[in-house]
Amino acid sequence: GFEAMSQDKDGYAALNRKDQEAQKPLEPGGAAGAAPKKYAGPAAIFRKLIFDSPLNVLLLTVPFGIAAPRLHWSDQANFSLNFLAILPMAKILGSITEELADSVGETLGGLLNASFGNAVEMLLSAFALRKGLVTVVQGSLLGSVLSNLLLVLGMCFFFGGIKFHKQKYNADGARVQSNLLLLSVLAMVIPSLVGLVTDEEGVSLAMSRGAAIILAVLYGLYLIFQLGTHKDYFETQAEDGAESEEEPIHPGVASMMLAVVTFAVAICSEGLVDSVEGITENMGISEHFIGVILLPIVGNAAEHLTAMDVALKNKMDLSLGVALGSSSQIALLVVPFSVCAGWAIGVPMDLNFRPLGTGILLVTVLIVGSVTSDGESNWLEGAMLIAAYVMVGLTFWTM
Repeated sequence: GFEAMSQDKDGYAALNRKDQEAQKPLEPGGAAGAAPKKYAGPAAIFRKLIFDSPLNVLLLTVPFGIAAPRLHWSDQANFSLNFLAILPMAKILGSITEELADSVGETLGGLLNASFGNAVEMLLSAFALRKGLVTVVQGSLLGSVLSNLLLVLGMCFFFGGIKFHKQKYNADGARVQSNLLLLSVLAMVIPSLVGLVTDEEGVSLAMSRGAAIILAVLYGLYLIFQLGTHKDYFETQAEDGAESEEEPIHPGVASMMLAVVTFAVAICSEGLVDSVEGITENMGISEHFIGVILLPIVGNAAEHLTAMDVALKNKMDLSLGVALGSSSQIALLVVPFSVCAGWAIGVPMDLNFRPLGTGILLVTVLIVGSVTSDGESNWLEGAMLIAAYVMVGLTFWTM
């Protein structure tokens, strides 16, 4: 395990430098005179990603999906084209994430996947805040955390549990993430309570801005903890003989590809999200339901599919890294970023998610914390989480 760890460190450093250094093949630390790693060439990468699944025929819909909103086609066409375009790209995202996980470790692989996905979320939040849509941003952030914690994790546990009798992952890392989430809920509870206690303007806003900065600092500390001092908390010991025979994709190349595909997914997701609003206007679905349930499911569809894909391959640490990791990143990084972005452009974005939203989030985090604390999952746990999500969905549906 030591060799792999020092190699992990190198991989992380190389990703960080991303210049000439990153071009050098990483040599497994400690193995004196070991042959340098061989990486897959462009042709092999193309074959690996494009021809590994029949779904990829649907890649042909990507240009049409991107064009649809710009050419003002009907909402239905816009929705179906972008939906079909996202499916194969999600599959490719999953494959690239797995490649990365093989070369830089499941922790960093999952983290990178979540980070690129949430970078998009941050941009969309900033755009929405510029239009002054504070409640929309709050709803979508709340919805993203809820869908990652309940729906995605539930589906991973459920489908993975049907295929495998019992799946193991590292409970230490899961506990750390649940505790961090609980802490971020505290930051949301206080402004909500302050709003109930006093009518003074700006108290909960000032509180929120302070809490946002504290959460962001905490996220930085968490990254040091996860990637530096306590790596072993987030990884399970791999079984011997799990090494694949294929040549891996270079981590630098894989990261760049991850960024490009994520960007394409973002464009399609945006088209998808816009069309959802148009379609639902005529159907009289409640605004809360659209904002907190529908849009996050649709907007994060690619991440959901990635997490399920790796759960079906019994890579539960990677799966948790995508689902739980993405939630803690939204709560500790994207939410504070939105508050500070609002602060910078003079929009009163605060952490007051109203008693209902905050209460649901609190109970959700507690449930997920207790379900994931044992380091094992089965299909019943998955069913419980999905059931919880359906209940939350019903709540917003009836509002």
